[in-house]
Amino acid sequence: MFDTLSDRLASTFKNLRGKGRLSEADIDATAREIRIALLEADVALPVVRAFIKQVKERALGSEVSQALNPAQQVIKIVNEELIGILGGETRRLRFAKQPPTVIMLAGLQGAGKTTLAGKLGRWLKAQGHTPMLVACDLQRPNAVNQLSVVAERADVAIFAPEPGNGVGDPVKVAQDSLEYARDKQHDVVIVDTAGRLGIDQELMQQAADIRDAVKPDEVLFVVDAMIGQDAVNTAEAFRDGVGFDGVVLSKLDGDARGGAALSIAHVTGKQIMFASNGEKLDDFDAFHPDRMASRILGMGDMLSLIEKAEQTFSQAEAEKMAAKLQKGPKEFTLDDFLAQMEQVRKMGSISKLLGMLPGMAQMKDQINNLDERDVDRTAAIIKSMTPGERHDPTIINGSRRARIARGSGVDVSAVKSLVERFFDARKMMSKMAQGGGMPGMPGMPGMPGMGGGAKKKQQKKAKGKQRSGNPMKRKAEEEAAAARREAAQNGNPLGLPQGGQDAPQNFELPEEFKKFMG
Repeated sequence: MFDTLSDRLASTFKNLRGKGRLSEADIDATAREIRIALLEADVALPVVRAFIKQVKERALGSEVSQALNPAQQVIKIVNEELIGILGGETRRLRFAKQPPTVIMLAGLQGAGKTTLAGKLGRWLKAQGHTPMLVACDLQRPNAVNQLSVVAERADVAIFAPEPGNGVGDPVKVAQDSLEYARDKQHDVVIVDTAGRLGIDQELMQQAADIRDAVKPDEVLFVVDAMIGQDAVNTAEAFRDGVGFDGVVLSKLDGDARGGAALSIAHVTGKQIMFASNGEKLDDFDAFHPDRMASRILGMGDMLSLIEKAEQTFSQAEAEKMAAKLQKGPKEFTLDDFLAQMEQVRKMGSISKLLGMLPGMAQMKDQINNLDERDVDRTAAIIKSMTPGERHDPTIINGSRRARIARGSGVDVSAVKSLVERFFDARKMMSKMAQGGGMPGMPGMPGMPGMGGGAKKKQQKKAKGKQRSGNPMKRKAEEEAAAARREAAQNGNPLGLPQGGQDAPQNFELPEEFKKFMG
């Protein structure tokens, strides 16, 4: 969503790099480019003005003029101000002292409230809660059925006593749900309310009546991040008409310009709490302003990536795999390779995971063109092998490759390529597990081909020794060479003295080195 904004900001900052000192004209030009980038991203004009004012004031102060690297300091200022307009610190849900905690969802029709109710329920269940969805949208056709399907997919409970489609009292359903939740020991109740295509009095009154009936601990305004400036107007209308405590952005994975996300927290004074960034129920996360600002500036989001890995990978399995690799590379089989690949797939889209890595913004075209089905093809190839072939891929010859290719529906070259890549990956992982460093990285320990032989190849050939033009100096050199040749003939190829105080056998090592000499 923020690709256009990220590209413009990256281009702006690129012009700053390499300058040892920034003039007022440089800062004005940078501020102008940032203003254009924000306006093109559909950020609300009052937000743009406040943002540029803050950036310019800080950039013209001693904060930048006295910095060792002014360009980096400007980027730091922009990052901090972005965090500010996105809401500052991460806002957490407030839970009731006496359960159930009531969370009411409000917003326009089509914003994604019903699907988001399932995503929030699944997310809360993963946090150790026992949520229940409540079907209070009794106006929209099949809204109750949709919520039932979403609840089943999310594996959470649902309270839907009325069929909907214009039948039933949503306020009574909301009231009855609280008693039902207490009886069934659900500690969180998520109320899905009706929406309209636009703001009207009937919508506001019904939302206000439900709010007054259940007295929610949190009222979350669900807004479609793709509707641009109108998202801010709608948010202001809901804030004044019903009131809400936090914002949830849906459809953050869309291709719109993303101005709503950058505007809504600043304009309404209510923080963004969650973001939905995909169609799957797992595509839902708590909103972190600092991480979002980092993504916009192309600096990645390693913290979110680590959190996803911690949620997906078992610590015990990771330790077991590390122990296996330390025994030797042959202990790591294609079955293990497949298991690791499937674990990574559980973390979500490969493209999204790569996008969280720092510096990957420069490769977004390649990342966007990744074929996610390659993982499935790789799994199909491995599953077409016999247990013996998975355990020892070295036995896979030409006829076996042909059989595996037929079984997985790929070319023989794809099977060969997979096996070769597996051997490379196994070698690298084994080196890392044994503390040998990262193969292929120059200057790191344990690099194949980075020993003395490779080093010699990289050195220029030494030229023949030049004789000095000074007769006295040349005579001294010849005498020294003669002494070395004589020493070599006497059994000392290094030309070191054979006796006396300076003889090698009389060297005394420092105490701290003796322990390494056995």
